[in-house]
Amino acid sequence: MSLSVAACVKEIINRSPFISEMMSLDLISFSNLARFLKPKVEAMYGKSVNEASIVMAARRYARDVADESALRKESEERIGYEISMKTNIYDVNLRRSDESARRLVSLYGLVKPSQGDFLNVSIGSHEISLSVSDKYRSAVDEIVNEEDVIHRFTDLVAITIVFKGDFLQTPGILYLAARKLAWEGINIIEVISTMNVLTFVIRKSESSRAYEALNAFLSDAL
Repeated sequence: MSLSVAACVKEIINRSPFISEMMSLDLISFSNLARFLKPKVEAMYGKSVNEASIVMAARRYARDVADESALRKESEERIGYEISMKTNIYDVNLRRSDESARRLVSLYGLVKPSQGDFLNVSIGSHEISLSVSDKYRSAVDEIVNEEDVIHRFTDLVAITIVFKGDFLQTPGILYLAARKLAWEGINIIEVISTMNVLTFVIRKSESSRAYEALNAFLSDAL
């Protein structure tokens, strides 16, 4: 089934956090936006679309963006937070295999979270993602099969937000936080979440901007 004009407009806007952010701040001209979006909407929709239809769809979506702000206000009484940062994180992405997963088990006997060490292992359908304190880099490199390594990142930091409430039950919080980082031009290497903890792994060179952006966003949102 082909997408409607409204669905096309929403999808294109969602690809650009900058546009949706400007919409949320009521700083955008819908007529100018329609002229900008028209070629992309027509390519996705598969036929000619008049600008008035795009303006209407964009205005409707702007109301949805405004509703996100209302959602943040509603969560004010339910969610508090603490934000912290760990430096010197090593990240490895591996092709998934039973052997790779088995080898990584030995890390759990080395890493000591109670002493401030960082470790996260995520096993996907095709890949395994590992983020760990850099002091265990040599141990990791000895454990993994070199032929399974897709990429490595060094000199990373982990910015962790501990929510004093069930943030996973509040729609949009993770999206809005990630969108804020995108708005600041910050690339996310890994996203790690549990019931009340959200962690972004990013490059150290972007850590100060990311910390300030998230802290400002959360202060306003929560």
